[in-house]
Amino acid sequence: MASIQGPTWGRRALLKSGLAVTVLSAPPIISARGETAVRIGMVNPLTGILSALAASEVEGARYAVETINKKNGILGRQIELLVEDSANDVGTGVQKTRKLIERDKVDVIFGDVNSGIAYAMSQVTSELKVFQIVPGGHTDPITGTDCKWNVFRICNTTSMDAAAVTGDLVKRFGKRFFFITPDYAYGHTLQDGFIKNLKALGGEYQAELLPINTSEFSATLIKAKAYKPNVLLNNMGGLAQINCMKQFTQFGMQKEMHLGGALFELETVKAVPADAQAGSWDMEWWWNQPTVPEVAAFVADFRKTTGKTPSARHWFGYVAVHSVRLGAEKAKSLEGPKLSLAMEDMDLPPDVALQPGRVYYRAGDHQLMSNIFVGDVHPPTSNPDDVFTVATVVPGEKAAGPVSETGCKMVHPA
Repeated sequence: MASIQGPTWGRRALLKSGLAVTVLSAPPIISARGETAVRIGMVNPLTGILSALAASEVEGARYAVETINKKNGILGRQIELLVEDSANDVGTGVQKTRKLIERDKVDVIFGDVNSGIAYAMSQVTSELKVFQIVPGGHTDPITGTDCKWNVFRICNTTSMDAAAVTGDLVKRFGKRFFFITPDYAYGHTLQDGFIKNLKALGGEYQAELLPINTSEFSATLIKAKAYKPNVLLNNMGGLAQINCMKQFTQFGMQKEMHLGGALFELETVKAVPADAQAGSWDMEWWWNQPTVPEVAAFVADFRKTTGKTPSARHWFGYVAVHSVRLGAEKAKSLEGPKLSLAMEDMDLPPDVALQPGRVYYRAGDHQLMSNIFVGDVHPPTSNPDDVFTVATVVPGEKAAGPVSETGCKMVHPA
């Protein structure tokens, strides 16, 4: 577990420190005025195939903690971030969530990158009436059929990501798709979303569901090659997506079909060879937005502090901490029910939203309505992180559709 105590560490040292500092107990920080810190617990897969994405979310949250603590924290109290490793395992994620709530007495829980773990965590936080933000777990039911009064989400639903990019892929490349999809909650709802949109456009498909930690894709790629699709959609995540991309290019398949899908994230793009840095995808936030001055200021400070260009995952962690701050200031409280009501229809200010237009948490399902950046991945141009060109910015509301279609029936505690 990492105990992040903003006021006691130097900023650069804090953000460049290791992800996990093992401690046996985590007594609350007591300020000079006798106030305990605001405790945020974060559960993410710091080990396993999604670890790079999880690490960025934690780093974004740490950055936000340190900057907010320099400005008097939340409700005049410093913030302490306690990080636990779910190890990409549902049982472990649930166990760590209970530990943070029952032993470490956190005020708020964040997590998990793995949608199945995020969903399981929500069962615990709802039972114990603790406020939860899901920064980066995408499966639809979290803010859909299984929505809960205490759970808010920052990243898109899988339906939103599929809706944003499917039409562009069909228009540019054709209606015949082959899906390579992870066999867990995220993959199931993402593929369902793509199929729904593809069928509406008169398309056809074949699909292969594979374990989330698959490393060998030869047999699946042979099937895809035989199907002769216009587009191969690589829906895998993290290290599995990297391995699939590498084998796709080793087979020379980039000469026969177009690559595409929902997410090919900055961390993943940078980990594949140049010939696999290709295709048409969504980015759920992008660092190069020359028409939004707040973005340039954020990127410059993040680079100065961490030595890195922020990714969407960094932004998820950053927004999560700021959302707690904004909600608590509005509610004048960190109590779960009050915080939840305060955040419904709450707008993110420009220096937190970091994109054009209105960005807010929709009251009906607690889903953040943010933009989706649709475009093309390519090898770096002006700098190593310039690997994506935005073609279209799709408003979140357009991609999400009405609350009535999500299946969410929001019920607040009496």
